[in-house]
Amino acid sequence: MSVEAEGAAGAETRVPRDSLYGDAEKVSDDKHHGSGAGWWQTLQLAFQSIGVVYGDVGTSPLYVYSSTFPDGIRHPDDLLGVLSLIIYTLVLLPMLKYVFIVLYANDNGDGGTFALYSLISRYAKIRLIPNQQAEDASVSNYSIEEPNSQMRRAQWVKQRLESSKAAKIALFTITILGTSMVMGDGTLTPAISVLSAVSGIREKAPNLTQSEVVWISVAILFLLFSVQRFGTDKVGYSFAPIISVWFIFIAGIGVYNLAAHDVTVLRAFNPKYIVDYFGRNGKEAWVSLGGVVLCITGTEAMFADLGHFNIRAIQLSFTFILFPSVALCYMGQASYLRKFPQDVGDTFYKSIPAAMFWPTFIVAIMAAIIASQAMLSGAFAILSKALSLGCFPRVRVVHTSKKYSGQVYIPEVNFLIGAASIVVTLAFQTTTNIGNAYGICVVTVFSITTHLMTVVMLLIWKKNIAFVVAFYVIFGLAEFLYLSSILSKFVEGGYLPFCFSLVLMALMATWHYVYVKRYWYELDRVVPAAELTALLARRNVRRVPGVGLLYSELVQGIPPVFPCLVDKIPSVHAVFVFMSIKNLPIPRVALPERFIFRRVGPAEHRMFRCVARYGYTDQIEGTKEFSAFLIEGLKLFVHDEAAFSCQHTDDGGDNNNNDNDDARRVAQAAVAEEEKRFIDAEVERGVVYLMGEAEVAAAPGSSVLKRIVVNYVYTFLRKNLSESHKALSIPKDQLLKVGITYEI
Repeated sequence: MSVEAEGAAGAETRVPRDSLYGDAEKVSDDKHHGSGAGWWQTLQLAFQSIGVVYGDVGTSPLYVYSSTFPDGIRHPDDLLGVLSLIIYTLVLLPMLKYVFIVLYANDNGDGGTFALYSLISRYAKIRLIPNQQAEDASVSNYSIEEPNSQMRRAQWVKQRLESSKAAKIALFTITILGTSMVMGDGTLTPAISVLSAVSGIREKAPNLTQSEVVWISVAILFLLFSVQRFGTDKVGYSFAPIISVWFIFIAGIGVYNLAAHDVTVLRAFNPKYIVDYFGRNGKEAWVSLGGVVLCITGTEAMFADLGHFNIRAIQLSFTFILFPSVALCYMGQASYLRKFPQDVGDTFYKSIPAAMFWPTFIVAIMAAIIASQAMLSGAFAILSKALSLGCFPRVRVVHTSKKYSGQVYIPEVNFLIGAASIVVTLAFQTTTNIGNAYGICVVTVFSITTHLMTVVMLLIWKKNIAFVVAFYVIFGLAEFLYLSSILSKFVEGGYLPFCFSLVLMALMATWHYVYVKRYWYELDRVVPAAELTALLARRNVRRVPGVGLLYSELVQGIPPVFPCLVDKIPSVHAVFVFMSIKNLPIPRVALPERFIFRRVGPAEHRMFRCVARYGYTDQIEGTKEFSAFLIEGLKLFVHDEAAFSCQHTDDGGDNNNNDNDDARRVAQAAVAEEEKRFIDAEVERGVVYLMGEAEVAAAPGSSVLKRIVVNYVYTFLRKNLSESHKALSIPKDQLLKVGITYEI
């Protein structure tokens, strides 16, 4: 921090006993989502998870075989090789990696690549924004356990991460890459799921052209994205029963096909058929892995949606419901194709018994919509978490569920994803073409999770190095094989998510770069104590009635926008609070721990610094609620400050000193009560919200690239997406913006 910053820090009178400590005992012990729930509750959660978590992976049988054999089946035993690959892919990646390892790396119950990054950032200072405060670690959900000094490897990893800017940038980059890929997944899942489900209608209406099927799918997609604002909470109760019926149907059809056609496909449990398949087909077998990997689309949702359930519930529902159902379905389809290999282009619907076609078709449409809904909810949730990293404009996040904090809706993002999904459907026309693009999103997220999990194992879990190496090599190698296969189809559609993610990453990186630069600019120009006193002492500066809240990203010192405010409007409210909204790298911050207060300058100034802390799944309260919590917290701080001051001056001397101390305590308590009444009176006179409207420009002499990034890309995002006052629930009629220009 600069000398000026240190001077400003001195203007803030720190009280070791913060207002948050007074209510610390009220905070519930919110532990991670392990297996603490009773069996009955766990079984209920396991049932509910079927509808929320498994819609995507459960609808994969609609298109896996057609994507794996786009040119038809060359040899009958190729089916056994592919079926064996499907079975062991399901066992290796979703079951072993996610269900029995990755789920345990949750962040106080929340999962996903962003949660892994947040978890790592609490154990090592890897965040690029310099707004960490010592008090953050005292939040009940922070749960930091410093690496044991005897565990030299963990300490070494921690030091390496903290001392290497390249490592910090690399971790941040792969995290926003994972976010971008999940957004790509949110675009492609509705397209491929709905189109593959609707395509089945051609079995009963062969006169329908593929173009007409596409337009029916577009109509369903339009409806799907139109109802997003209502949230899954309104229809969530029907998700689990519908997907359960879907699993019963596909498992039953699988058993029927096994019995009716060729039960010998069960030989595929022998992995030697995988070896034979590659030996017989060589490069073509490797290319076909891009279709096989589609059997595990949506696996990341098990981890990302963990916050709604618990580990044991996910383990039970996957092991005893999802895996048997989809495995039987794939076996049944392979059995059918042994007799009718020419039907591989539409395996699912061709293999359905005639009497079951229409019920299965209707449930398939509903399951595809649910799969899309779950993926979209996940995309909204992960992007809302990215806001706390400062790598996306502060947009309005609508929480659609009172029950689940993670269910959110972002209007601007919904429009962009919906438009992209419809364009993809119209442009690619078939599920095979979309599948070429779909797989790259899935496997890239898998690979990112593997890399972040390796850091978690080394730094936090402190696992045996042999276990860490085995995890990284086994899963990393498998994912590399799948990724290399998918990239071979780059020109056939694989370019789409790559380009989409590249653009989204560039926008997120641009916003984050300018955000960090702007933060440092403000930090280096904070207002020193002497300047603050001089500003308030100027003859033309008046103290006006009411409470003023000046919002700033800065959590240290007085922001440089304050002198600009006083110059333009030479008045300061009777009670003035420098307000910062800060996101901690944890899912939730309990309300009693929400605010940190400091007094700025002498008591007669009645100026305060407040930092409101939120987790990345927390919802910012409405205006009235926020103001009420803020004022109550401020009055509690004034009370605690007086109490601490009394304790500090109590030297424990003789009776005369004790009498003096008692008198001092009474006097200070009276002063505190008077100040609290003064605050209440000023609140009645009105609260005004002040914000700096900063124009950010590249400094003279900057490179051409920097000028493009700052002056054009960032400015475009700020003007078209950023709605800070809406995101912070600030009423427009009580908002005053102050213009300021930063040259970075």
